[in-house]
Formats: sequence, structure tokens, C-alpha cells
Amino acid sequence: MPRSTKGRVLIAAGSDSGGGAGIQADIKAVTALGGYAMTAITALTAQNTKGVFGVHPVPIPFLRQQLDLLFDDLGADVIKTGMLHSGPVIDTIVDVIEEKGMHVPLVVDPVMVAKGGHPLLDPEAMQVLKARLILRAHLLTPNLPEAELLTGMTIKDVDDMHHAAEMLLSLGPPAVLLKGGHLSSDTVVDLLATEDGVRAFKSPRIAGTNTHGTGCTLASAIATGLAQGLSVEKAVDRARKYVTTAIATAPGYGAGHGPLNHVHTVKENA
Repeated sequence: MPRSTKGRVLIAAGSDSGGGAGIQADIKAVTALGGYAMTAITALTAQNTKGVFGVHPVPIPFLRQQLDLLFDDLGADVIKTGMLHSGPVIDTIVDVIEEKGMHVPLVVDPVMVAKGGHPLLDPEAMQVLKARLILRAHLLTPNLPEAELLTGMTIKDVDDMHHAAEMLLSLGPPAVLLKGGHLSSDTVVDLLATEDGVRAFKSPRIAGTNTHGTGCTLASAIATGLAQGLSVEKAVDRARKYVTTAIATAPGYGAGHGPLNHVHTVKENA
């Protein structure tokens, strides 16, 4: 009987030395949900729960080598991108996708600013992000600050979110998950916008500061669901429930924005 290859997620993103976000969070989330994570690291960061204190880019030829080797041998059911700090990094990833992965769904988490405020995307790379990567995306997953940068509008409430989601769809992706966690409310509202309309996902806000890596984790959890054959809507629903529990059961490490409990599903099934 042939082995199933469903669940392979190729992640191009930066490394988080604190283990809460970036590649480390991506691997944990994919694994916890039963997928297989592969990584092409775009940059190394020196960070902890208090912030990002240094970024060391990976040389472009080495990034290209990582991607080529993964596509040529292991393949992928979904590609997920995170921190892509420069135009050349974005160009390299899109070049490889166009050559070897045009049939593979792409989840783009447009990481631009770290939780503590450190910029993670060169300003001149914004146009490349829009013109090349987002245009190829199967799903775009911005938070509100990222959506404001991409659209140029200010998002103050859920009505603004609806308008922003429509604007983001006009950039090319068939689906946009606009995350509303930055709004001040007791209920977190995320909007999934497609050509068929907009669905609102709602969940109670969990008080606390253990939210480092929520965006990376959610996008990777969704990517895993897509790689396993779930629809976008079902993948988003499962991923949101996974992240909600991960926040609620966070271990409380560090003095700043602490990491999530990525492995709660593993403990549940032990």
C-alpha cells in the first residue's frame, strides 16, 4: 500500500531563538496537528519574550539551496511563508515557487513587525510583497497593523475590517483571513473573506500577555489543515480552536510576551 504524503508543509520564515514564534512555532504547530514540517530559514534572530535584539539574514544562495533541495526530494502539499525581510528574499521564494511549486497552495503570513515593535520587513520590500508573493497566495493572513500597511487605511472596528478584507482580496489572493486580535473588545473577531462572501469567526478574548507567536502559529496550523485536505473554512476553524487552547494553557515563560502551549494536542492524546 503506498504511503500517504498528505500533510507536508514547507515553511519559509525566520528563526526565533526564544522558541515562541517563527520557524520554531511553525514546526511545533505543524507537528502537533499531525503534519510534517520542512523549513527554509530566511533569517536568524536574537530574541526572547522581551523583544527582538538582532537579525542576521541568511545568504540568498543558501536560501535558494534550501528550497531547491526540499522541492526536489521531499515535495510539499502546502507552502507557508512568514518573516521575509527583504525584496531579494521574496523574489527568491517566488522564483522557486514559479519553477517548482505552481500547483502547491501558498499561505502567506505577511510578517512585518514583531510583537515588541521591531520592524521585520524592509520598507522597500513592500511592493515586491504585493506584486509577487501576495499575488500567488492561496490564503493571506494579516493582523490589523499588517492590513493597515497593505491597504493604507486605518482599521478601528469590525466594519473597517470588512472594508479592509475586500481591499486585500483585490490584491489577488482568493481568500483572506483578517485577524482582529488588535481591536479592544471582549470578543476576538477574525474575518475570512472569499469571492463567496465573508464569514466571521468569534471567540472570547483570553486575558494575559502569553500571545507571542500567535500569528505564526495560526498560519501554520491552517497550512497543516490545507495540506491534510481540509477546506479553507474548516482549516481556519480547527486552527483557531487549536490556538485558543494554546493561549489558554500557555506555560507562562519569560518576563514579556510569553509563548503559547503548542503541544497541548500531544498531551491530550498521550
